[in-house]
Amino acid sequence: MSKDRLFLSPPQMGGSELDFVKKAFDSNYIAPLGPLLVDFEQAFCELTGFAHCVAVSSGTAAIHLAMRLLGVGPGDVVIASTLTFIGSVSPATFLGAELHFVDSDPQTWNMDPDLLVRAIEEVQASGKRVGAVVPTDLYGQCADYDAIKAVCESRSIPLLIDAAESVGATYKGRHAGYGGDAAVYSFNGNKIITTSGGGMLASDDGKFIAEARRLSQQARDAAPYYEHTTVGYNYRMSNVLAGIGLGQLDMLETFLARRRGIFQWYANALGSLPGMEFVPEAPYGKSNRWLTVMLIDEAKFGAGPEQVRLALEAENIESRPVWKPMHMQPVFVGVPCSGGAVSEDLFVRGLCLPSGTAMTEADLERVARIIKSTQS
Repeated sequence: MSKDRLFLSPPQMGGSELDFVKKAFDSNYIAPLGPLLVDFEQAFCELTGFAHCVAVSSGTAAIHLAMRLLGVGPGDVVIASTLTFIGSVSPATFLGAELHFVDSDPQTWNMDPDLLVRAIEEVQASGKRVGAVVPTDLYGQCADYDAIKAVCESRSIPLLIDAAESVGATYKGRHAGYGGDAAVYSFNGNKIITTSGGGMLASDDGKFIAEARRLSQQARDAAPYYEHTTVGYNYRMSNVLAGIGLGQLDMLETFLARRRGIFQWYANALGSLPGMEFVPEAPYGKSNRWLTVMLIDEAKFGAGPEQVRLALEAENIESRPVWKPMHMQPVFVGVPCSGGAVSEDLFVRGLCLPSGTAMTEADLERVARIIKSTQS
């Protein structure tokens, strides 16, 4: 293990982040609020097309705020993608709601709109209310917003899009996330752009975002003293971290081009191997290719994804299985799922490859060489 660690998706600084952070320090706005935070929110509105944004401490915090403001509460059911990260769905449990998971469409790996209809019918037949539908944009590819929105609108169900992984991706020419009642983005350290840790809640509803902003600052009422008529949270992003975000936004197009280039390099180098295929790109949009994900048919390739992962790890290279579906998680035993076979298969066969924007040609060749060496 003499070689440097090659991480799955490490952050990369573009150069101007320190300039923005210095502005924060020079102005002494190092508390949660400040002009850089305002600028970051405005810049994100301009990127996504949403009229209003509020920056918070994480994508999970943003989902929590959104679900609360959409009225999700005890006795409700939140219907969500099963193939996702737990932060997409855990806020429903914070609010006392139940969950119902929906399997993936094999052509996009995202929420299957037909199975969503089945899920809604099952929930409503049980006499419970669907509090929200939460599709996840998996690995930087948008879900089929229009199809899902049509299902939700016809039943007056709020649509909250989890675009945590899809900053910079597009759906029918629109930025990822635009199309629901609200959308959530993540700036965790492993995402396309980062603020070290943070998230964004976006909506065209100004009152919705204003109340989210208030709740994110402990729900302090408009009074000269600290008065609270409801309980809020300490969820606000800091002005310093917003400065990092502004610097990262300057690099977004460069990062997107590099991620897509990395995906194409892997596809060219490995796609013709027997039993090897890569995550498809939906015809309705353009993925940001946040992570390059391949599927391995062990019988045809001669090695399974875990064997490949261990071979990479032995050479100090990080790779990771596809998200374990939520309906398979021990914490959600007994939670219903409409479908399940597609996401289970993706979990069994899928492996995420190192996809960081700073990867060199030599890094890519190193990964490909090790993967090929496992073939028998």
